[in-house]
Formats: sequence, structure tokens, C-alpha cells
Amino acid sequence: MHFARVLRAAGMPVGTDSIQLALQALSIAGLETKADFRATLAACFIARAEQRTLFDQAFDLFWRDPDLAGRMMAMLLPKVQAQQGLLTPSSQAENRRLAQALFPESRRKSEDDSEPDKIDIDATLTFSEREILRGTDFETMSADEWLEAKRALSDLRLAFEPLPTRRTQRAAHPGRTDWRATMSVMVRHGGELWDMRWRKPRERNAPLVVLADISGSMSRYSRMLLHFAHTLARADTRVESFVFGTRLTRTTRALRQRDPDAAVAQVVRDVKDWSGGTRITASLHEFNQRWARRVLSGRATVLLITDGLEHGETQALAFEMERLHKSCRRLLWLNPLLRYSAFEPKAAGIRTMLPHVDQFLPAHNLQSLEQLAQVLAHAADAPARLH
Repeated sequence: MHFARVLRAAGMPVGTDSIQLALQALSIAGLETKADFRATLAACFIARAEQRTLFDQAFDLFWRDPDLAGRMMAMLLPKVQAQQGLLTPSSQAENRRLAQALFPESRRKSEDDSEPDKIDIDATLTFSEREILRGTDFETMSADEWLEAKRALSDLRLAFEPLPTRRTQRAAHPGRTDWRATMSVMVRHGGELWDMRWRKPRERNAPLVVLADISGSMSRYSRMLLHFAHTLARADTRVESFVFGTRLTRTTRALRQRDPDAAVAQVVRDVKDWSGGTRITASLHEFNQRWARRVLSGRATVLLITDGLEHGETQALAFEMERLHKSCRRLLWLNPLLRYSAFEPKAAGIRTMLPHVDQFLPAHNLQSLEQLAQVLAHAADAPARLH
């Protein structure tokens, strides 16, 4: 039960029913071998393939030493460095939340202990500086880093590309002649032309439409990007937001709340398919059929947030992507898979979607979102497409 609580604190959705199922399964499978014990717990606690890595790391650390569980409760450990190989260097970057779950805060030992304790695990507390936090992947952030990232998003300064409208306003520099104002000046000066009056097109920030994938592989990234969408909604521009998994849900009204945590929590409550499957083609078809004419115009910028891992035929996906691209002024695709330096567009869904986007951008850490803010503030002179 303590191991299940550790998994739950590290982010795995392990409920009481899973614990009861594991106890029943262990009574049948037995405890003869460690491999059978591990396979039984994995079958009961793992609901998705992406949870396998976290489970393996937690199992290896938790069950390596029978007395380790007792010492875990006496340490504060965002980062673990084991002298006897309890954690390998390659897995330390992925154990931030797991470390906090395994080693909660406890009382320090008194300073007047005469006999020094034997050091089994070297636990050091390190605070991420802003530059380190900017480059940390959302998936590997600890709970404290997650809170700092949300604060950084709320302080992010946003600017949007100004677009000229059909309406005009007074201008101080020569341009379009304002004949009405010029004639009024001439009347006051006895019909003589003393000074010309000018007008210029009135500018308005480009509207935004956010389409965020909330499937199981995207849920943690989508949650942070919803905080980013809330920041956009509080800025000086019109923002429409939608989330999709197996269905499309409009979340514009929920994200208008002043508190970002309450807004995102409201979205999670309203959406019935959060962290479920994904149907990109069907969701884009519903958006194009039902919402495109209401929220899109030739001046809108669309932020499509998804990993593009669509199954099945891709002909319909190509049609919906082309239709979406033609309905907006600029289509930006944000894909967390770009966090991998060796990423290649080999999946059929990704290769189908790429020809219909203007820019293909990462969205896995604060630095990538800051770059996105710069892209939104300037016009794309040369669209960067990855083929």
C-alpha cells in the first residue's frame, strides 16, 4: 500500500480499486519470484504504456533494499545521488516527481548526536535557477518546479502582431489625406490651406484560436499549455480555445476566469475524455464543420497543439488540415515530440499534417513557450516548414 501511495504521489492514477486488485492478484500469483511480483503489480497499477518508465524506476528504487522504505521517510530529496547505484545517472533526470514522492520532508536529527551516522544515500537539495527551469521539460518537472513554471507563465509579457483594419484614425505623418479635417481647417482660416490632415488604418491585434490535444500522451503538456492559453486570454486580444481527445470541447468560457488554477480545473471537470484516446481527424472535422465560420476569419492565427500520432487512414486528415489552413491566416503546430534532437517525421499522421502548417514549433518547456510568444508578436516573413 505504501508503494501504491508513492506511485500516486509521483503522478500515476493509482486508485483504491487498483490496490485491492493487486492484493487479490498477489494472493493468487504468490511471492515466489521477484519477476512474478513485479509483473503482478505492473498489471494492476499500469493503465497506459507511458506509465511503464515511472513504474520501473519506482519499483527498482523502492524494492532494492528491504530497509530502504524506512529511511525514505526521513529525508528530503528532490535529487538523489546513490553511492551504491540505487539510481543510475541516465534516470536521474526523470525522477524529480518520483524523488519527492519517495522522500517527503521530515524532521532533521539533533546536532548533539555524538556518533556520526553512516551515509547510505547522499541527499542534496538543489534549487533550479531560472535558466535551468526554462529548459526543464514539463514532463520531468517536480511539483515545486511546476508551480514556479506557472508563475513564470503568468509573468510572461505578451505582444501580438498588429493587423490593419478597414477603419482609420488620425495620423501625425503624411499618408492618406483626411479631407474632412482638412476642409474644417481651411474654413477656420478663411479658405486658405494652412495645414493638411492625415489618416492611417487602425490596427488591431490578430485573434487567436487554440486547439489543444488532451489525450494520454499529451495530458501533462496540455495542462501547462492551457495555463499558457489562460495567459493569452488575459492579454489584449480575442482568444478562442478548444480541447480535443475523442471529441471536441469548447473551453473559452472556462478559461475566462481570473484564477488560472481554477480555470484549468474547470476545464478538466468539463471535459469528459481528458487523458483518454485521440481522434485528430474527427475532432478537426467537427471544428471545421461547426466552429470555423464562428470563430475563424482570414485574420486569425491557429495554435494546433498535438503530437500528430493519428491512427488509420490519413486521407481524411489531409483534407481537414488543408481546410483548416485555408480558413485562417497562419497555422502554427506545437508538438512536444520536437524535444527530441533525433526527431524525424516518420509517423503517417505527422507527415500528412506537415505540408499544411506554416510553422512547426516545440512546446515542451518554458523556453519554447517564450519563443512562441515572440513568433506571435511578429509576422512570419518566411514560414518554416519541416518536410
